[in-house]
Amino acid sequence: MKKLLALISESYHEFKKVSTITCCAMFGAMSIILSYVASIRVSANLKIGFGALPNELVDYLFGPVVGAFFGGAMDVLKFILKPDGGYMPGFTFSAMLAAFIYGMFLYKKPISLPRMLIAKFIVAVVCNIILGTYLLSTINGKGFIALLPGRVIKNLIQWPVDSLIFYLVAKTLEKAKVFKLIKS
Repeated sequence: MKKLLALISESYHEFKKVSTITCCAMFGAMSIILSYVASIRVSANLKIGFGALPNELVDYLFGPVVGAFFGGAMDVLKFILKPDGGYMPGFTFSAMLAAFIYGMFLYKKPISLPRMLIAKFIVAVVCNIILGTYLLSTINGKGFIALLPGRVIKNLIQWPVDSLIFYLVAKTLEKAKVFKLIKS
């Protein structure tokens, strides 16, 4: 429990660094661009994109607290820039929760594919399949069970792919010493 609280405290103290805020701004711009340029809308409820990659890098670099605030801010900002239906605070909470989970698994830990697979699986089940499906069912008026199969299939397909993409990008950035440059 002490390690968990220490990790959260260290992440909170990342806010005191100007470099954290500027890096988050740059990753935020990348996230917005990737969300709009590199995304495919499969249906009204299914969208596949790469906008989450910069968010996950923020979670890795600055931890669960910074990641959660960043995830929430990005959710609101993306909605303001390109509204897609009505605003639902539940999706902002889901984005914050996902970032917090990623931060808990990735912050100050070595990059590994198994660690990312576990983190992505937990986020997929808790935030995307359970919480996301519930939120979509309340917005669309469709039954939770009616939406569930499509969301489960999408998340099970995307889970290893997204995990591998993050792993490969993060390892490449680590080898290029980009993370050391950002943290110094």
